[in-house]
Amino acid sequence: MTGSDSPGDAAASGTPVNEAQVGKAQVGEAPRGGASREARTAGEREWARVRGELRRRRFELALTAAQEYPAASRVAGTPLLAAPRWIPPRPLHLADVAIDLDPGTTAPTGSRPGPVTGRGPSGEGVRPLRADGRRYEAYTAVMAELDRPAVFADLPTYRLREADLSLPGRSGRLTFGLGSYFDAIDVGEACAHEFAARELGARPDTGGSPAATADELPLRRAVGEPWDLLRRPANLAISTLTIRLDRSADRTPGSSTSSSSTSSSILLHRRDPAKVGHAGGLLQVVPAGIFQPSGPADWNVRNDFDLWRCITREYSEELLGTAEEYGSDQRPIAYDAWPFAAELTRAARSGDVRVSVLGLGVDPLTFATDLLVVAVFEAPVFDTLFARLVTLNSEGTVLAGVPFTAAGVERLVGQERVQAAGAALIALAWQHRDELLA
Repeated sequence: MTGSDSPGDAAASGTPVNEAQVGKAQVGEAPRGGASREARTAGEREWARVRGELRRRRFELALTAAQEYPAASRVAGTPLLAAPRWIPPRPLHLADVAIDLDPGTTAPTGSRPGPVTGRGPSGEGVRPLRADGRRYEAYTAVMAELDRPAVFADLPTYRLREADLSLPGRSGRLTFGLGSYFDAIDVGEACAHEFAARELGARPDTGGSPAATADELPLRRAVGEPWDLLRRPANLAISTLTIRLDRSADRTPGSSTSSSSTSSSILLHRRDPAKVGHAGGLLQVVPAGIFQPSGPADWNVRNDFDLWRCITREYSEELLGTAEEYGSDQRPIAYDAWPFAAELTRAARSGDVRVSVLGLGVDPLTFATDLLVVAVFEAPVFDTLFARLVTLNSEGTVLAGVPFTAAGVERLVGQERVQAAGAALIALAWQHRDELLA
């Protein structure tokens, strides 16, 4: 949709959307694949039942899962979890967060075993038996057969290994290796399924394996502390809270309101459970996406290893509805020659877009790991860059014009079904609003 035909145009111009829209996160049925229900084994049917409840109750289960961890590890009173040095006392400029890439792997030692994969005995309870008696080899294999989302591909990722966002001089450092999307799902979503099964009182399909039944949460216990990045495959998602700042309110004669409360709005994303494999049915900030190369070709690994370039691609895909195919199977993306990327970068360099890092956190249910970023756009620049803002994209629905006010933040963080990372990011942004919106 383009021009005035797009319902997103009014919101992009600053017209607030009906706040009731934010609370309408519906959980639909995801596409089903594989054998018919009648042909499934008892274990497959039970897996599908628990998976359905996980999708329907994901928000409530995350709140419960957060109680399993120390209160001091929770970010801004939300369910998101963080290690002590993951939340800086003040926002960091994105450029002040250094990133390193070591394509090698960390060798296991006696005191540091290899990462949990979800494919061993501890994960048998969430991998049922097939009709031929063979057990599914991975949680993603079960998803592909019984509950396949519309967007579901095992692409290469940058795997987070070390993180410190509280270095001297208001700086941070993130260290990465290489991984794949399914590696994290095979552990994180499997742990979420295991937790849901316990809460539902379901019995794991272990085929009589004593090792798998000795603990009701064997896979979660094997992972240990969620912030131990070497104990599990930790793909990093970059979640960006987009703030549209309209300073024209400051120039309204007789106005007694401040721009930090009435002239700022944010965008949210209602994630469609039929389209995504993670966090379906929840609200999230937008854009948000896995930090990964744009394609599997080797030249993309170094060319796309840049936080800003990843954020740029996500802005294009999620707010403008562009495809994820960049021709990088033939040649690396020329970001300087891409008009949208060049315009967005010029705006960032001029200060019309200001991008800050507020922290890093882990979802207590799925162990999804998010870098918490906020991008403040001056209204004229936002309206130009996103004149064709979409309301529907490949992963859900975009809600623009949501007021960034004390009441709005309180409602989103305390009452709405917002993904843990999104809730923490909104809460932190409000805490730092004076600096971010200056």
